[in-house]
Amino acid sequence: MSKKDTKGITIKKSDDFSEWFQQVILKSELADYTEVSGCIVFRPLSYAIWEKIVKEVDRRFKDLGIQNVYFPLFIPEKTFGKLMKHTEDFAPEVAWVTHSGSSKLNERLAIRPTSETIMYESYSKWIRSYRDLPLKYNQWNNVVRWEFKNPVPFLRTREFLWNEGHTVYASAKDAMAEEKEIIRIYKEVCEEFMALYGITGKKSKKETFPGAEYTISIEYYMPHGKAIQGPDFHYDGQHYAKAYEIKFKNAKEEFEYAYQNTFAISTRMLGVMFAVHSDDKGLVLPPKVAPNKIVIVPIMFEKDKNVLESARKLFNDLKEFNPILDDREGYSPGFKFNEWELKGIPIRLEIGPKDLKEKSVILCRRDNDKKEKAKIKELSKFILKMLEDIQGNLFKKSKKLFNDNIIQVKTISELLKGIENKKVCLTPLTSDFKVEEELKEKTGGAKVLNIPTKQPKELGKCVISGKKAEYLAYVGKSY
Repeated sequence: MSKKDTKGITIKKSDDFSEWFQQVILKSELADYTEVSGCIVFRPLSYAIWEKIVKEVDRRFKDLGIQNVYFPLFIPEKTFGKLMKHTEDFAPEVAWVTHSGSSKLNERLAIRPTSETIMYESYSKWIRSYRDLPLKYNQWNNVVRWEFKNPVPFLRTREFLWNEGHTVYASAKDAMAEEKEIIRIYKEVCEEFMALYGITGKKSKKETFPGAEYTISIEYYMPHGKAIQGPDFHYDGQHYAKAYEIKFKNAKEEFEYAYQNTFAISTRMLGVMFAVHSDDKGLVLPPKVAPNKIVIVPIMFEKDKNVLESARKLFNDLKEFNPILDDREGYSPGFKFNEWELKGIPIRLEIGPKDLKEKSVILCRRDNDKKEKAKIKELSKFILKMLEDIQGNLFKKSKKLFNDNIIQVKTISELLKGIENKKVCLTPLTSDFKVEEELKEKTGGAKVLNIPTKQPKELGKCVISGKKAEYLAYVGKSY
């Protein structure tokens, strides 16, 4: 498929999600493939959206006193291997630098899959007293994880962008208290800006991040029936502190190991947003993340100077919406409509000779294709209200998509049927690695997504072991 192909989306979302998604990504000019398998180019549109997410998350981090830093991309092998659990789990995904030119390095350097190991060497030097705590650092960077067979733009790439929050506290209580603040930030940005509804809960022991005591995640539901993990928070306890000698003198002049957290949101969320909201015409963007809120298309018969002048005046008057004026010659209005629908501009503003006489314009919403007429003198307020409606409507659709695909099951047969029908199943389980392995085997790859905080008093029996259940968990197939 050529990136120059301007014929629009040629397949329905419901017929072949994978092909549809790739066409949306390429033809709307969000990204392009490169000669490196699994690595994509973020084109200006997608990168501008990521910059918006970074800005909103980062502003909220700074309100919590979190400071930005930057650590090296390369991690010496001896440093990378200090926490065995972390090393073992990431080993298959690590890319190594072994040579400089034709000279072999004395020690291999890991290209960071995550930065705990390189950051905590420094933390152990910087933290000496309880007065040095809390230490709250974050970095926005790229990471590389090499081990997978089927890359998907944004959703599953070998290199991706994210934040890495790495905080240190003097007590477990203070460290764990940070969870609610961080999850609140991620949830707020994903809901209010990306218009995405997700479910928050604790990961099972088997699915907990390597080296963490527990993991809290926000999970999302994709239109083709798979769940996908979004932002997460890990309470690491003292595991890394003990491995990297991060300790401090308390008020009693006694040494203690520190307590740590890590947390992240990545460019995967862009892919979730594109997949959930977009349709058979192409990209659909929530207005709060769309770089250009409106496109102005003058409808001219031959060269109508009045219409063109009015369109240019609107372009100048509506600067707050960062408008695009499509005054290209040689393209029909229909062609232009299709192109801007493909690229996801939230509102298309049409103005022709008839509209000019009536001192009005036609506005078309990208989310539902509805057209409305508005007086030019009231246009700014009208657009603001329409953008707000579009944003809210996209979130409602996202929430409905998820809620329509959650079912509660009590038996293994109900679970198998639910998974076969691409549902997320609220399932009674026991906390056991063997139970989760058997769950995955019996369901053909489903796993525990997360465990909701609020649990009913009566849980019933585990659908796998038959023993008394310890919790209800969300189970489904996932990326």
